[in-house]
Amino acid sequence: MDIARPDPIEIIGIVKDAKYTSQRDEIPATMYRPWMQTPGAINAMTFEVRTTGDPKAYVGAIRQAVRDIEPNLPLNNIKTQIEQADETLSMERLFAKLMSLFGLLAQQLASIGLYGVLAYSVSRRTHEIGIRMALGANRGRMLTMILRQGMTLTVIGVALGLGGAYVLTKYLESLNSMLFGIQPRDPITFAASAVLITLVALVSCFVPARRATKVDPMVALRYE
Repeated sequence: MDIARPDPIEIIGIVKDAKYTSQRDEIPATMYRPWMQTPGAINAMTFEVRTTGDPKAYVGAIRQAVRDIEPNLPLNNIKTQIEQADETLSMERLFAKLMSLFGLLAQQLASIGLYGVLAYSVSRRTHEIGIRMALGANRGRMLTMILRQGMTLTVIGVALGLGGAYVLTKYLESLNSMLFGIQPRDPITFAASAVLITLVALVSCFVPARRATKVDPMVALRYE
């Protein structure tokens, strides 16, 4: 039995890979063919229209143009390319907003906790500060000493936290399908978090230390 040989196909160009319905799916092997070669295999067609202004302002004119050519031709699901892209990323955008919210809450809680711990630690040293100042210590040197000690602990903590976060991000690599243009080990995110925590620690050490150094040494000696 003879098997019919397929019609020859002429390749006229190669285009880049593209995702149409979901950013999570792998890009399938796709071939574009002129619709007139296979008219029976087409159930619906999509036309793209380029406009010079707001695309939605041309919807009425597009409907009228199609109606003038074929009144019985249905025209539905009209949307811009931006709307089409937003629909494919709707779930990812929702997850991103939720993760951003939880991340900000965690960062705020960490900042408040850090400020409270360091401020309390410095305020508990008011008696020590009074003794040092009564023995002739300079206020500027006292302030520098307290800031140096507090920031040393902060830098060690930030370094350990960044190291731990860098190691744990390997578990986020499985979520690469939900990250577009961003790597799990994003340097900007790491740097911003470290700078924020460092600034919070600096303020939490400076404010109570400055307040304690302004107290009269005799009052500080009686401080409980």
